[in-house]
Amino acid sequence: MIYLKTDDEIELLRGANLLVSQTLAELAKLIQPGVTTKQLDAVAEEFIRDHGAIPTFKGYPNPFGGDFPASICTSVNEVVVHGIPDDKPLNEGDIVSIDCGTQLNGFCGDSCYTFCVGEVSEAVKQLLRTTKESLYKGINECYPGRRLGDIGNAVQSHCEAAGYGVVREFVGHGVGKEMHEDPQVPNYGKRGNGRTLKNGLCIAIEPMIVMGSPEIALKPDRWGIVTRDGQVAAHFEHSIAIHHGKYDILSSFEEIEKIVGQI
Repeated sequence: MIYLKTDDEIELLRGANLLVSQTLAELAKLIQPGVTTKQLDAVAEEFIRDHGAIPTFKGYPNPFGGDFPASICTSVNEVVVHGIPDDKPLNEGDIVSIDCGTQLNGFCGDSCYTFCVGEVSEAVKQLLRTTKESLYKGINECYPGRRLGDIGNAVQSHCEAAGYGVVREFVGHGVGKEMHEDPQVPNYGKRGNGRTLKNGLCIAIEPMIVMGSPEIALKPDRWGIVTRDGQVAAHFEHSIAIHHGKYDILSSFEEIEKIVGQI
C-alpha cells in the first residue's frame, strides 16, 4: 500500500535525509588509500547516534542469511550493493559506493554516493558521471500525473545509450516511517507505464549501473551483490518528495561535493 505524506511528514523526512547527507560528508573527509570500510562504518554509526538517530541498516533482516551487521553498506569496485564493511584497506584507483540510512523522529532517510579513492581512471569516472546524471534525469520525471515507468525509462535510456548495463534485480522504493515502502521504483521501464505519481509520494531513486553486463551474483556472505563479469558498478541515490505539483529532493550531495569536488 502506498502511503502519501503530509507536508509536516515531508519535513521530518527531510531531517532524516539531511542527516544521511551529513554522515556521507563526514565519511568523504576520510576516504583515501589505506582506510578500511570498517573504520568508515564506525565513524558513521557514532555520527548518526550522536545526532539522536538510529542507523536503519544495522540489524536489517536478510531472507538469505543473517541480519546486516553494520551501519552503512560499502560496495567496492565490482560490488553493486549491500557490501559489508571489512578490514581490507581501500586502494588507489578503487571506487566505493556508500549507502546510508537513518531513522530520526520516526522517519527514515536513505541516500548513496559513489566515491573515488585517490586517482581513478577516466573510464570509471565516466561511469560515475553517467550514473549520477541518470539519477537526476529520473528525478526530473517526478511530477504529479506522470508514471513510475517514466522514471525508469529516463534512467535506462541515458545509461544504455552510453553503453552501460542497468541492474534490474534491485530497485528504488518508497520511503517514510519505514526504510522500504511501496512502491518499487525500477531503473528501467516504458514511458506511460506503472503507477501514477501523486502529490505526497516520497520515493528513493537509486540507479545501480555497471560498466559491463548487468548480470549479478550473491557473495558468500549472503549480502554483497557483485557483477558476474567482475566489472565495476556505480550507485547514486536521492530520496525525494512530490508535493505542491513538483519534486523536492530531500537528501543532498552539496556538502559531499564541497569535499570531493565534481566527478
